[in-house]
Amino acid sequence: MSETENETPETDETPTPAAEEPTTTPEVPAAEPEEADAAQAPADDAVAEAPAEPEAPAEPAAPAVSQPKKKRKRLPRALRPQKGRRQRTPATERRPISREPKPEHERGRTQERRGVVVSDAMDKTIVVKVDLIKSHPRYKKVIRRTVKFHAHDEQNAAHVGDVVRIVETRPLSKTKRWRLAEVVEVAK
Repeated sequence: MSETENETPETDETPTPAAEEPTTTPEVPAAEPEEADAAQAPADDAVAEAPAEPEAPAEPAAPAVSQPKKKRKRLPRALRPQKGRRQRTPATERRPISREPKPEHERGRTQERRGVVVSDAMDKTIVVKVDLIKSHPRYKKVIRRTVKFHAHDEQNAAHVGDVVRIVETRPLSKTKRWRLAEVVEVAK
């Protein structure tokens, strides 16, 4: 009887690639396992309603545990969803660019200081000594500080001893961030 059994499988079943399950299962798209899960959910509900066979849910779970988890294959580039570029609206439909007039005032608030010129030796530059007097925030003691600023003097109008007003401006050199606004008082 063993010889007949050996003959029957050889003649009836020959191993073919189509008969092997592992080669056919990876071709299943990723959406079908989700559908299979959804199909199992109503079946589980039906089993819960029918208390006749408690072994039925255990048997399908056993083969699922014994089989390795299926890997999700990546789709070839040609089959992946295409991300299109944003379509630009035609020029006739676009709103025209509106240019608003520049405000008359300059950006921000420019600081002003008043001080005494201590040096005019450099060309178009003066050094102005500004005395700062303020009280300490905690101890309320009056603190006197002296700060020197390099200021731009285009006409070389200010001289040593003059009281001048300087205003903050864009950086003109490494040390110059101020310019002469006016000579308030000429030295005697």
